[in-house]
Amino acid sequence: MPEPAVGELRPEIPDKLYFRIGEVSRLAGIKPYVLRFWETEFSSLGPKKSGKGHRLYRRKDVELVLEIKRLLYDNRYTIEGARKYLDARPREIVAKPSDGSSAKPSRTQPALFGDPGPAFETIRKELTEILQLLR
Repeated sequence: MPEPAVGELRPEIPDKLYFRIGEVSRLAGIKPYVLRFWETEFSSLGPKKSGKGHRLYRRKDVELVLEIKRLLYDNRYTIEGARKYLDARPREIVAKPSDGSSAKPSRTQPALFGDPGPAFETIRKELTEILQLLR
């Protein structure tokens, strides 16, 4: 992914759960009607709506808006080019529960242990041998 140019600063996103369209507009430095248009062009940009119909953007939506702005304005991508670029990005791995219920996407957890080294191979071989004995 291309990095921001030297001297180009990403705005600090406040630590809150939801943002209204005016807040996102100010953070990104674009007009609200541009955000509404981008919602029609980028399927991954879909804010929730409040009971009164106000758009409520989550942090990941705000980050996506900033990424779209960077691609369109700084890198001069077309809308179609930016859409293809975003669709081609690797996605987070989401584990599905075994009971068939739906789950919220989760961030990948860092490894709890370092490189297992040769001990892992020894254990694996021993378990394979035990499995052969049980068959």
